[in-house]
This record gives sequence, structure tokens and C-alpha cells, in this order.
Amino acid sequence: MNQTRSPIGPGVLLLLVLLAGGWFLQRGVAQDQNVYVQTRLLEEVIDHISQRFVEPVDRQQLYQSAIDGVIGGLGDPNSSLLNVDDYENFRIQTEGDYGGVGLEIVDRDDFITVVSPLPGTPGARAGIRAGDEIIEVEGESTRDWSAQQAVQLLRGAPGSDAQVLIRRPGVDEPIEFTLTRERIQLRSVPFAALLNGEVGYLPLGLFSETSAGELRAAADSLREEGAQSFLLDLRGNPGGVLDQSIGIADLFLDRGDAVAETRGQSNDQNQRYRASTEDQFAGMPLVVLVDRGSASASEIVAGALQDHDRAVVIGAPTFGKGSVQTLFSLSGGNVLKLTTARWYTPRGRSIETPGGTEEESPHPETGPEEEGLQQAAPPESNGARIALTLDGQFIQVPDTTGRPTVTSYGGRTLFGGGGIVPDLLVLPDTLATGEQEAVRRLFRHAGRVNTAIFNQAVDFLNRNEVDGADFTLPEGELDALIQRLEAEGVELSSGQVQEISRFLTRQLEGEIAVQAGGDRARFLRHYAGDFPLLRALEILEVADSPEDLFARAGSQLSGTEP
Repeated sequence: MNQTRSPIGPGVLLLLVLLAGGWFLQRGVAQDQNVYVQTRLLEEVIDHISQRFVEPVDRQQLYQSAIDGVIGGLGDPNSSLLNVDDYENFRIQTEGDYGGVGLEIVDRDDFITVVSPLPGTPGARAGIRAGDEIIEVEGESTRDWSAQQAVQLLRGAPGSDAQVLIRRPGVDEPIEFTLTRERIQLRSVPFAALLNGEVGYLPLGLFSETSAGELRAAADSLREEGAQSFLLDLRGNPGGVLDQSIGIADLFLDRGDAVAETRGQSNDQNQRYRASTEDQFAGMPLVVLVDRGSASASEIVAGALQDHDRAVVIGAPTFGKGSVQTLFSLSGGNVLKLTTARWYTPRGRSIETPGGTEEESPHPETGPEEEGLQQAAPPESNGARIALTLDGQFIQVPDTTGRPTVTSYGGRTLFGGGGIVPDLLVLPDTLATGEQEAVRRLFRHAGRVNTAIFNQAVDFLNRNEVDGADFTLPEGELDALIQRLEAEGVELSSGQVQEISRFLTRQLEGEIAVQAGGDRARFLRHYAGDFPLLRALEILEVADSPEDLFARAGSQLSGTEP
């Protein structure tokens, strides 16, 4: 029997198979080859520049410029390459024990912006405010600096001075400050107070390794004193150790409740965080105070408690700092600090400030699968009204028009679109138009003004026995302060003196109180004029339960939490 033989021999057939396989393999490896070509292209460009450019060029600097370009192209101010010195500064900063001036800063709009001065630090005592732009450090312009560059110059040996030039919104001329560095070791809860005999006031200044424990101890102590409800004050809190935000939310949520979620490109960055214990203060109404200085970990706490209808949030919209940075060790002792994920609240609200690549992406929930989260830039007008408060803070009147919405677990409407929008928008006491104009002019001499106020307070305490916040400021004391200001070279007309008297009186009273009795004394001296806090007290004093609290705040629950 004859068999038909293929005209294609085994060798030819094998060649065809290899060629065909190569074609398919080529499609699979094309992307890798393209990366190889681009890598080789970079090497060739650097070779030609280093060898043939008209003037000598440092090859190492070319590589550094290439790295800077790659990271800068991300458009993320929180990602950077840290050399050995930069990383050591970063490590010291995160451990919270260093010589510095106590300013929380970010790089925004070409310059370094103060998010918040940390309570009790040189920056806070000098009068630097949230929203101030640092335009020079030690005589060097900070234009296009990263926050790490500014940190490196602002930190130093305790007792040494740091010279900074500040541009303040609403003030025409830059302001000079000389800050004496100190070792920064901060308490998260500087004090606690029982207000009106039944409301436990808990100010949380920042998130450190001990925050949850400090807050739990303070709340337990206030409950033993008779507290029936709590007022958690996160205003001006720039964040800190994010793990502690989970622990603090855990104090007020039930076991298994979602606290927050991170989402990133890699699976190890996609994590859900849940409460691990039962509500430690079940049945006790809770209000959280926030403002534009509340950021990062503060927003995680406020967002979680708001989403679960555990707290009424009062104040102004928060900053919006919801990104996660991861450190990667590289060759030569360098470290890459890279944004690898973003935070979301339990109901899926991204807290990242609008304007980046992150978009609002609410995730309605069914059952137990929850979703969920960045700080505050200075108020930019964008046509919105900016006002000056009695405490000297610039605020932007908030507008929720056009913001996306989600619903809380209890059915309440919540706003997304960046930061945490309070359930009740309550702004601080603001100065009248004439007062604002006069105080803005006074800010041109902010360094000398704060020095004069400090010295006048010292002089007053040397002449008077003062017990914390309980003292009366004689009328002549303000006149003495005015004379001290004029002696410092601050020229004031009689009309301007009249317009700034209310502001200076409050500043002087606060400085006397803090010198006499610390932060608690200053708080007790001023809280009667704190509009957001007074609104919180008003509803806490009549609310019998968390459910009643929402009704009193005009935000009735319409559902039940799963």
C-alpha cells in the first residue's frame, strides 16, 4: 500500500513551528522589549550628553535629574526620593522626638504651605497659622521645594534659631519670623474638661503612638466625673500615626464595624480596617468638631463615625489628606517614599482633595462589605468669600454646591467630593469689615506683634496673682500693649487702635491664660465665644441618646445600620 508522503520534511516542519511560535512569543514579549529599548535609550542619551555636550556635565547629576523627572511626572507632592540624610530626618519626624519648630507642612502651589502649627511648639507660640506660605527658610527661596527640603532646614539642634519668611493670605507684605528650635515631644490629649457638669470635652491635638490610650484614659476619667456625653475636638489636628485613627474610631464603634479602607494598584495595598472591640461608650451621645486644619488621621476618625451615624460632625469642611505613603529601600541607602494607596470612609467616600487623579467613587453597600480616604491648603478665594475670625484665622465660607452625595448606614445624606463635610456647618466668630482690614495691616508686623503680646503677658503675670483662666484684664492693660507695639516700631493710628482692640484683647487674654495655666486655661478662657463648640454643647445637653442627637441636629435617621 502506497502512503502519501508530505513534501515538507521534518526539519522544515520544525522550522515552521519555531517561526510560528516565535511570532506568538514576540507578541507576548513586545512590551518587555519596549521597556528594554526605552531603558537603553535613556543610557544612550546620558552617554552622549556626558561625553559630547558643549560643557562638562556630571553624569551622576544626569541620573538624579532623570529620577527627579520620573517622580515629578507623577504629579504627587507626597512621593519623593529620600537620600540618607533626608530619610533620617523623615524617621526622626515620624518618631516624634526631634529638634524642630513644630509645623505641619505640605508643598502646594509652588511654595511650602503650613497645614497647622502643632500645639505648644515654637511655630504655634510665634503666631504662625494654618494656611501661611513659607516662601523663604534661612534666606533661601522655597519655590518648587518639596516638603522634605523644607523639613531638612527647619529641623536642627534644640536651642538654635530658624529664620523663615511667611506670606499670609490677606496680608500684602511677607512676614519675618525667628523660631527657636525645641525638642518636640507632644501629648495627643493636652487636657480634658467637664463642661456644664455633663459634657466631656476631649481635644485631640495630633495622632501619636499613644493617642488611643490617652483618649481612652481621658474619656474614662470624665465619665467617672459625671460626663453623660462627649465632645471630641479634632480642629487643627493635622493627623499623624494613622494606625491610631483606627484605634480611636474603635473606641466608639462596635466590633466588626468598618473604619476605613485603602485602595491601590497592588493587592497588598487593598485593605479594610474594622473595629476589634465593642463600643466602649455605648449609648453616650458624641459630637466631633472639625475644620480646615483637620486632616489625614482626623478625617479617618470623623468619616468613620459620621458614616456609622455614631457622631454628629460640626464645624467646617476638613482638608482632604487621604493618601498612603510606603517606604522602599533602594541601593546606596536611598529610600523611595511613594504614594501607593488612598483612604476611603466606610461608605466609599474618597477624602483626597479634588484636583488630582482620584475621583469620587461611592460604593453602596449590601451586607457587611464596606468601603472607604488626605490636609488643608490655605483658603483660595476662587470667587468665594474669605473672612477673618476673632482668633485671627482666615476661613473660606464653605459651599457644598455640586458635591456628590452618599447615604450613611442610617440613611442620612452625606457629602463627598473631598474632605469631610460636617453635618452642621458652623463657622467661628468673625471680625467686622473694618476690624478685618485693620488686623490684616497688623499682620504685616506679626513677628513683632506676637513678641509684644508675649512680653505684655509676662509683665502682667509679674504684677498680678493669676489662677489659670480666672482673671480680669484691666482697661489700661490694652493701652500698655499698644505702647509696647509702638515702641517695637508698629505704627498705629487712633482709628486702627479702635479696630484692632477686640482682636488684641483676645490674643492677650489667651497668652496670659496659657502662661498661667497651660492650654486648658486658655481653652476655658475662650470657649464661651467658640461658636461651633457652643452649638455642640447646645444639642449635647438636651440629647438623651445618639439617635436623639441626630434629631436635635436636624439630621433624622431614616434607616438602620446593617
